[in-house]
Amino acid sequence: MFETTVAGSLPKPAWLAETKTLWPAWKAEGAERDAAKRDATLLWLKEQEDAGIDIVTDGEQSRQHFVHGFLEQVEGIDFSKKVKMGIRNNRYDAMVPTVTGPLRLRGRVHATEAQLMRAHTRKKIKFTLPGPMTIIDTIADGYYGDRVKMAMAFADLINEEARALQADGIDVIQIDEPAFNVYMDEVTVWGIEALERCLKNLTCTTGVHICYGYGIEANIAWKKTLGDEWRQYEKIFPALAASSVQQISLECANSKVPLSLLGLLKGKDVLVGVIDVASDVVETPEQVAATIAEARQYLAPERIFPCTNCGMAPMDRGIALAKLRALSAGAKLACEALG
Repeated sequence: MFETTVAGSLPKPAWLAETKTLWPAWKAEGAERDAAKRDATLLWLKEQEDAGIDIVTDGEQSRQHFVHGFLEQVEGIDFSKKVKMGIRNNRYDAMVPTVTGPLRLRGRVHATEAQLMRAHTRKKIKFTLPGPMTIIDTIADGYYGDRVKMAMAFADLINEEARALQADGIDVIQIDEPAFNVYMDEVTVWGIEALERCLKNLTCTTGVHICYGYGIEANIAWKKTLGDEWRQYEKIFPALAASSVQQISLECANSKVPLSLLGLLKGKDVLVGVIDVASDVVETPEQVAATIAEARQYLAPERIFPCTNCGMAPMDRGIALAKLRALSAGAKLACEALG
């Protein structure tokens, strides 16, 4: 009954890129790098299948970073003009490119990865795209002079690629918006509108991933300041529940998000994070099943999709794989508990 999936990214093999980092340097160039990306994508497709994951992803193996992998195919961005900018309300700094002109796609962004997945698995496949609010929090504006205007321009480009991905045979398109729990007032003012713009005219399953961030030190330190209960979602869940997006992905394992807040997502499927990506400790199937059981107090079983808390890009590859196996085994235990 419980279909399992992952939030999106998976660790890159050491022969493709640097490991255990969010901004890894590639190990090859040109055609050799393209072949390595293809190999890594096929490897993780097989690993997910063998682990028992029901809805698989490309693991974002072809993207150096979940945002900038999309931006590389956008005209109007100057990657040689990088500036230091605070990310997620200055939680950490990054060197980011600058928007210098009107934004347009050069062509298809992720056709190669999407078509490769569709040709090599019979599983349902999910593709992740960065959301407009998160993008504008990860790039400098030297042209629009208006955050919302720039975000809506990116939303149109995301929608253009999303519709093409749907035509490639992608079953689920997920917009990644970790910035939704940073700029919560803006979520209700224009963030949901931008999300809807990303998903316009899509007939495949649609989702949004919101989270408290990867398991990197800057995020771990920030979480320690949030108190005993993380209730930020209380402010935005009603708006998400009223939106057209079908799935909401969030963290539940070892987080301080009160699972009672899931009751605010009435009518939505929830990708319940049952795997902690900020810890190298591999969950037991019993622990995974227990998190699912707690979520069932607030969600109908058919609304629950066991998932990872967030992307696994910075993790050790072997640990990530062990966690995927635990995810699948725990979902089976939870299903057996239903009789």
